[in-house]
Amino acid sequence: MLERYFTPAFDQSASLQHQIQERLIQAILDGALSPVDPLPSSRSFAKAIGVSRNTISIVYERLNQDGFITAKARRGYFIDENLVREKLNVTPPRRSQERAVPPDFNRAYARRYTTQPNIAKRSDWRTFPYPFVYGQVGRDETSVARWRDCLRRAGTSRHVGTWADDLVDSDDPLLLEQIARRVLPQRGFRADPDEMLITVGAQNALWMVAELFADASKEIHIEDPVYVDARNIFAAHGARIVPTPVDRKGLKPGPELANADMVYVTPGHQSPTNVTMPMERRLALIEAASNHDFLILEDDYEHELNFLGAQHPTLKALDPCGRVIHVGSLTKPLFPGIRLGFIAADRAVIKELRALRRLMYRHPSALAQRAMALFLAEGHYDAHIRRHRRAMSEKWHMMLREIDRQLPDCQATATTGGSGIWMALPEGMDAGDVFTAAEARGVLVENGTLHYLRPNPPRNQLRLGFGAIDLAKIAPGIGELKRAIDAVRSA
Repeated sequence: MLERYFTPAFDQSASLQHQIQERLIQAILDGALSPVDPLPSSRSFAKAIGVSRNTISIVYERLNQDGFITAKARRGYFIDENLVREKLNVTPPRRSQERAVPPDFNRAYARRYTTQPNIAKRSDWRTFPYPFVYGQVGRDETSVARWRDCLRRAGTSRHVGTWADDLVDSDDPLLLEQIARRVLPQRGFRADPDEMLITVGAQNALWMVAELFADASKEIHIEDPVYVDARNIFAAHGARIVPTPVDRKGLKPGPELANADMVYVTPGHQSPTNVTMPMERRLALIEAASNHDFLILEDDYEHELNFLGAQHPTLKALDPCGRVIHVGSLTKPLFPGIRLGFIAADRAVIKELRALRRLMYRHPSALAQRAMALFLAEGHYDAHIRRHRRAMSEKWHMMLREIDRQLPDCQATATTGGSGIWMALPEGMDAGDVFTAAEARGVLVENGTLHYLRPNPPRNQLRLGFGAIDLAKIAPGIGELKRAIDAVRSA
């Protein structure tokens, strides 16, 4: 009865013990093993599937500890009687569908999110030879090892009291301390624990701020082009969205901000163009916020990736009276999938956001928070950022050189850094056509048209992320992109 569970070959990159245990549990839950007969002996079972007897003995002992099987003296292991009675994998009864009326979800929906225009991102991007995808990073094996160690130690008895309990609406105090000591000073400001909130990534932070401040009565000014998900978040909350054009210095504060309730900006590296807002515009925006009584939502998502010139203080660092709500990511330059970010704002705002978060998901994983706190405290985060910045700087220079060499009729926007290149195709060429042609050649790029909100936006903009692509593949990848562009041009 067990043969079919062990016919597929084992994954050589995964733990053999865990794979055997998983398959045995499935066989037990499926009823493939008799509850009155003993399991195969460790010796015979090991011989049958070609593993060591010790491996089977360890698996049996684990199953015994977890209550799946029980040991009987001189008789062997048996499926636990209580488990048999509970029988977890129960087949549901068949029900007649003749009179069943399916629900009309279109009538039931309070709102639709699938209708929003958004950037298409392939989940299988790692299978492509030239993934110029934005928002992904390459694997840093040193940081992988350091994070694994911090996560392991966070799970030990020494730290279990910090994450095993429901924190309700609190955050790990060590993580807040480390952010205050190691992250915020690099951004030019400090904050007390009651002026910070941990979030499930920076995007979750944007959603909560929108939930707190945005509705149909509010006018939100955003950059144009803009981070698409930010635009969609504000739209989902019914706010009146006013696009403000971006030039080579980012958003330009002007009289059009007079009616704003909130202004959303990405001053460090504007999304998607990656240009940096200079000091005079930062000061002008802070002054405009005071004069016209609006809030500033500062998305400082790539603060670390500045390769030219001095680092500018954040808007939060220049804010004299608490008008700036600062959003940052802890994991975007590290491992985007971990999803940890933070909000730094006036304590009155943080108090409301904390109460809101409690209603949504109470708090981010306390185990992940403690692991990140250890990662920061032991200097691993700073070390990773230094390695990451060096690697990204090298890629950035390579990208600009290859675009200039191989795509002389395309124009890359001048920036001071970041993880992507905003590039204009020759006039009259459609980015969507190039996107399709490039994908067919194994090159993944991003159509920039969807980033615009204005009527009749430019249709010849591409964004090329370089965080995930190997340095050695940049030149041949740009070469394949050139062939895709040439194919579209000649079609």
